[in-house]
Amino acid sequence: MTAKPSDSKRKDIIRGATTMFLKHGFSTVSMDKIAQAAPVSKATLYKYFDSKNALFTAVIDELCDSLFQTMDEALLDSGSVENNLTNIATAFVDLIFTEEALAIYRLVISECRDFPELGRLLYEGAPKDLLSQLEHYLININKLDHINIVSPAFAADAFLSLLKGELHFQCLLGIKAPPSVEEKKTHINQVVAFYSQGFIYAH
Repeated sequence: MTAKPSDSKRKDIIRGATTMFLKHGFSTVSMDKIAQAAPVSKATLYKYFDSKNALFTAVIDELCDSLFQTMDEALLDSGSVENNLTNIATAFVDLIFTEEALAIYRLVISECRDFPELGRLLYEGAPKDLLSQLEHYLININKLDHINIVSPAFAADAFLSLLKGELHFQCLLGIKAPPSVEEKKTHINQVVAFYSQGFIYAH
């Protein structure tokens, strides 16, 4: 499907903002500089985003778009729990280990002391919604006879935490390169198998 002109312009702005934020940080980048990077007029920029905070939120949402699409697909199909968890895990791991996602995470950590709202924007924009959707999915499959999840909220948090693990922390610190396709696949399979035994089918 061909994007509408307005959709294309909005994506241009988000791409320009992403580049500027990651290259120069949040505090030093002005809306004028973002407009130049897009490139669009300042009037056009403010037509789509009324503040730098709103633009930063859009950057996060755009980054997580494919992840939420996978979540939506899984929510529609609870027939194969392991397959759905694997699909969700794959989308999540593919996202959090990208250089762009790691860079944005580092950006927020480095600037949150002076701009505490960045941490809130990052959390409200993606992790909170993802946890909520995953919890909703677990509540739905908990209605199946062979499923026994004592605390869907805790189980949702535990699943994402297992997927991040020590590996994500090492990548954030730059002491380890992002995992290869095979490494991610092995990690995901191990987490889904362990998680299913401990949370999904535990009695």
